[in-house]
Amino acid sequence: MPEPVEPSPPLVTEASPPLVTEMPAASALGWVYTVFPAMLRLTCGVACAVVALAVRTPPVSTPLLIVVVTLLTGWSLLFAGWMVWRDARGLAMAVDIGLTVGTCLLIRHLVASEVLPGEVSWVAIQASTSVIIAQFVLPMSRSVPAGLLVAAAYGLGAHLAGNDDEAIGHLVTLTVQTGSTAALANVARRSSRLADAAFAGYQQAARAALTARAAREAERQQNRDLHDTVLSTLTVVGLGAVAGQSPLLRDRAASDLRTLAALAGSREPAYGSTPGAEPLGGGQVTALDQRLRVLLGRLPELRAQVALEPCEVPAPVAEAVAHSAAEALSNVLRHAPGATASVRLTRAGHTVSVEVVDDGPGFDPETVPRHRYGLRESVHGRMATVGGRAEVDSAPGRGTRIRLEWPDVD
Repeated sequence: MPEPVEPSPPLVTEASPPLVTEMPAASALGWVYTVFPAMLRLTCGVACAVVALAVRTPPVSTPLLIVVVTLLTGWSLLFAGWMVWRDARGLAMAVDIGLTVGTCLLIRHLVASEVLPGEVSWVAIQASTSVIIAQFVLPMSRSVPAGLLVAAAYGLGAHLAGNDDEAIGHLVTLTVQTGSTAALANVARRSSRLADAAFAGYQQAARAALTARAAREAERQQNRDLHDTVLSTLTVVGLGAVAGQSPLLRDRAASDLRTLAALAGSREPAYGSTPGAEPLGGGQVTALDQRLRVLLGRLPELRAQVALEPCEVPAPVAEAVAHSAAEALSNVLRHAPGATASVRLTRAGHTVSVEVVDDGPGFDPETVPRHRYGLRESVHGRMATVGGRAEVDSAPGRGTRIRLEWPDVD
């Protein structure tokens, strides 16, 4: 069999889809950093309201306490909705920090003296909540200053309330909370970026592999078309199977020229096609028996017995089977000139099969070099592209049988 000519890259290729890089880790982390601060502020706001109103002994100012608790509780509800349904989270966090700082500065009017020590007052919980959620909502460049501002406000408020131990102790606690929570939030953000970068790399590698695979398939298709047309015709002429002035030769040469034009431009199939044949794809069907009769009509020099059942298959299947059968029959002319061949098309159940048998000298399929293109690509390769398969049964001295099968799974 003649070896394929290395084709030039196709002039027209199918455009690759644009690369859309997803960021699943960032999306998941963004969801957590939205829901967690909202739920934390809401639950702590309600809990602080209950605790604050439970103890109203002097020096607590009950009217001021009721106003502050009402304002903070309402803000907790508004903050939760804001975080979920609005995008201006920086503004929401600025309001939250402002309310918390104001509350810390009013500790002496809002927390009873016996409750203030021990860092368990409701204002201490309010301050810790603001410090923690700031680290998840704001970038570190703003969340850390916000946390330190709340810590300083609490320390000053506790000092004004006359409890310096509480002022120093909880200032340190809030500062540690700011640093540790900021570090945790930053590690999570960095991990999500690394995960998304790895996923983007995977997407790019997968896209490159698909592109390379498509390019290889296009090159293999070009090689098949060249092998099955121009090279096949030249080989048959070189073996003297066709007379130089034969009308058949002119027809084949014209068909081969159309194939070359298709390879350089529209990539339309030419060899084995007939005028008015159905285009590939779209669920269209083609009469495979008619395609094979047209093919055999192109090979009058071949002595063949023909038995073709009426059979309709999808157009791509008809194209692949016709090309594969053409290669098998061309091999008879090239390698077994003068041999008698038989072509049989049958449909048994859900399986369509074409058998090409000749009584030529035969060959050992195991000894065919891997670089030879005919059986490997023009027969096995073509059938594989449509989910079919090919069997080659031959041995020296007992002819060759090639069976093409396609399972009609629909």
